[in-house]
Amino acid sequence: MQRSDSQPPPNAGLIAQVASRSWYSWAVVGMLWFICFFNYADRQAIAAILPALGDEFQFSKTELGWISAAFMYVYAITAPFAGGTGDRVSRKILIIGGLFVWSIITGFTAGCTRFWQFVFVRGSEGLGETFYFPASMSLISDYHGKRTRSRAMGLHQTSVYAGTIGGAWFAGWMALHYDWRYPFVILGGAGVLLGLVLMLFIREPMRNEAERRDRGEIDDDIGLHAAPVAANRAGGLAFITSTVVEVLGFFGLLLRNPPAMFLVTAFCGANIVAFIFITWMPSYLHDNYNLNLAEAGFSATVYMQVASMVGSLVGGVLADQVRKVYLGGRSLVQALGVVGSCPFIYWCGSTTELNNVLIAMTCFGFAKGIYDSNIWASLYDVVPAEKRATAVGTTNMVGWLGAALGTTGFGIALDWGYPDSKVLSSTVAIYIGIAFLLVVASMLTARRLAATDADMRAS
Repeated sequence: MQRSDSQPPPNAGLIAQVASRSWYSWAVVGMLWFICFFNYADRQAIAAILPALGDEFQFSKTELGWISAAFMYVYAITAPFAGGTGDRVSRKILIIGGLFVWSIITGFTAGCTRFWQFVFVRGSEGLGETFYFPASMSLISDYHGKRTRSRAMGLHQTSVYAGTIGGAWFAGWMALHYDWRYPFVILGGAGVLLGLVLMLFIREPMRNEAERRDRGEIDDDIGLHAAPVAANRAGGLAFITSTVVEVLGFFGLLLRNPPAMFLVTAFCGANIVAFIFITWMPSYLHDNYNLNLAEAGFSATVYMQVASMVGSLVGGVLADQVRKVYLGGRSLVQALGVVGSCPFIYWCGSTTELNNVLIAMTCFGFAKGIYDSNIWASLYDVVPAEKRATAVGTTNMVGWLGAALGTTGFGIALDWGYPDSKVLSSTVAIYIGIAFLLVVASMLTARRLAATDADMRAS
């Protein structure tokens, strides 16, 4: 049951010490950064130990692909419901609660010994993590308006790369020196401790708080006693039913929103390519360049992901600036990043020198970060503010189904005898299509926002 408008949060005094300060909107991004770090470290750890699982349990490449993709399929299927829930209940509860759930499930991975157990646990982790991004992106958007939204989301995006690096390297190092089971227990326990701390400091904002502040409807000092959503007293089944109806209604809205459709489709293609690299690159380096698990996990992630961190920060700042002079600037900056990625994707699979692979991965990572920094900010330019979490959930469903299909498809292709280097290089064709979609989305976004601004001035 939601709190009524007259009831302050139980830790209002503690929150007030930080929330009354102007920098709290950036502190929120910082706190979510650490949660998202574990969100990605926990899911990425499995990729670094796929060779170890194959050796110990004699799993085929197809089975290893399914173990990795089980998370993605469940994450995708449940994402629209997670998004709809994020628009209807406290996002803080979803974020912290999800952190507890997926951290505990991550620890259970250490007890798996059979193929179906790995698939079940990985799928369950996807169910826990699917609530995070719709809720967190909606939360950030209510602290950061049009002037800082891309920068805030770009900064938050760097946690994705840091978590990917940390999870892959830590799992590979522990598997090499101790046992592959240890990192899952340690990461899971650390996530629970983080949740216990941050639940005291994260404040649930009012819906559309940033826009209301920009319009002068509320003061810069945050109103601690304002309830973010109306009380929802519906029972469990009624709540689920009404949320499903809301999500289905959003699908109808999405079909009538061409720029959003192009952005969602582009995200699907980007995830196909990204998660082939993220999931299979440790095994690719291990098998083709004789790197051990720690070296392969480190090399497969650190070069590309660190470069993506830099690219994400650059893309966020650049998009906020371009958006001032061109209304479709955010998706245009994304298109720039995608075009810049294409030659390096092809180079990763076509070269036979390890140093060239690492250089290509670094350049691809930087350009990819420019695209990533505006995934949600671009979408928020063309969807209703009150449907932001639903929009992220729906987009995640489409994008992560693509990621799952790419991950399992790569494993199947290897078992069918296709060279992994050729399959890797061929994914550049997907990125070429994405670039076209984003350019069209940019033009449609500019036209849509110009029409909206004209209507507002006329009224």
